[in-house]
Formats: sequence, C-alpha cells, structure tokens
Amino acid sequence: MNLDGWSVDFLAGRREGFADGFNSRMGVGPIETLGNHGQETGLKEMMHTSAIHFNSGFDLNKFAWVTNCWELSLPIDVSGLTAWLSEIKKQWPDVKFITQGEFGLIWREHFKENSFDYRFEEKGSGIGGSDANMEIKWFMNKTFRLATLRDFEKDAEPLVIDFTRYDLKAKEPESGSTRNWSLFNVINQKQIRPQDQPVPFSALSEENRNIIKNSKINLE
Repeated sequence: MNLDGWSVDFLAGRREGFADGFNSRMGVGPIETLGNHGQETGLKEMMHTSAIHFNSGFDLNKFAWVTNCWELSLPIDVSGLTAWLSEIKKQWPDVKFITQGEFGLIWREHFKENSFDYRFEEKGSGIGGSDANMEIKWFMNKTFRLATLRDFEKDAEPLVIDFTRYDLKAKEPESGSTRNWSLFNVINQKQIRPQDQPVPFSALSEENRNIIKNSKINLE
C-alpha cells in the first residue's frame, strides 16, 4: 500500500511541475496552497480538494480518504491547517483522523487480492491550475488507470489524457533524478512526450479500447 504525502487537485495535478505558471501540487498541501493563494483562497481550494473525495468520491466508491502528512511537522504557520481540519469536521463530522499506516492495513484487509476499482470526478475550482471550465474523471483498478478531460462549458467531447497499463513491462529509473518514479506507457497526463497528447477514446488502439471496455467501467 503506497500513499502520497498529500492529496492534490486532480486538474492541477495533470500539469507538469509549474507549467503555465501553475503549481501541479496544489491541493491540501499548505506550502503549495496556503503559501501561494493565502489563507482565505487557499482554504477554499483545500476544501474543494477534500470534497472531491468526501462528497462525490464517497458517493462513487463508498469510501474516501485524503492524505496530508509530512508538512504537518514543518515550522510553518499552522492557522490555515487548523482552519482546514475544523472545516472538515464541520462538513463531514464522521471523518476519522488516522495514520497512513493504519489506513494501509485497512486497505489490505479489504482488498486482499488487490481487486480495487474506484473513480473520481472533479469540476475545477477556478483557483490556480484548477480550471473552472474543465471536468476530469479518473478510473483506477488493478489493470490500469485512465483519465478523461473535457470542457463541460462547451459540452466538448471527453479526451483521454492518461492511460497507464499495469500489465506492460516496467523497470526502475536508470539515470537522472532519484525521485523520477513515474510510470509511463500509453498516454501520460503530464504531456511530457510527443505521444502524450490528449486523444478521443476512438483514437486509442483496438487492444487498448478492448481492455477498457472489458473492465466494464462507464465512461459517461
């Protein structure tokens, strides 16, 4: 079981680093969110990111989690974090604050065969890289992860921005940054490679379309 240090806004997270002047790590992380947008706007974004999981995410998956760990121990102004935690308890009083280790054990108990299948949906907050006119959907299971993006204000067709298969051969990084552990194969949301340009579902290979169809997920 592997959990990231803090949950990010999916629309911000699709960007590469600081592309277009935005911060791809914006979400519930205090440095990226409170530090860049101030207490009031930053808190709105932190709650927006939390709601992706505790509102629609819970409705879709029947469980939800939001991570925020190592930055909590940094010598920074914690007033914004206190406000965030207070607002969480107001809006979602049943939320429990547990360690990542405890969550990992709960996950392993429920998904003993790694048979997870969950999804997320988000419409942008309009803050930072969270485009107000965009809708992103994520589908994740033991076979692949898939993300689609569309301009809902224009009722545009969803485009596939990430399709990462877990059945293809992968290897550890050979050189460069020791933090470069991203798994790249079919299409990656960061759009670093030429083949990472968003495409309609119909533009995927027949093999990849069949893999997605056989998973029986609903792309609507």
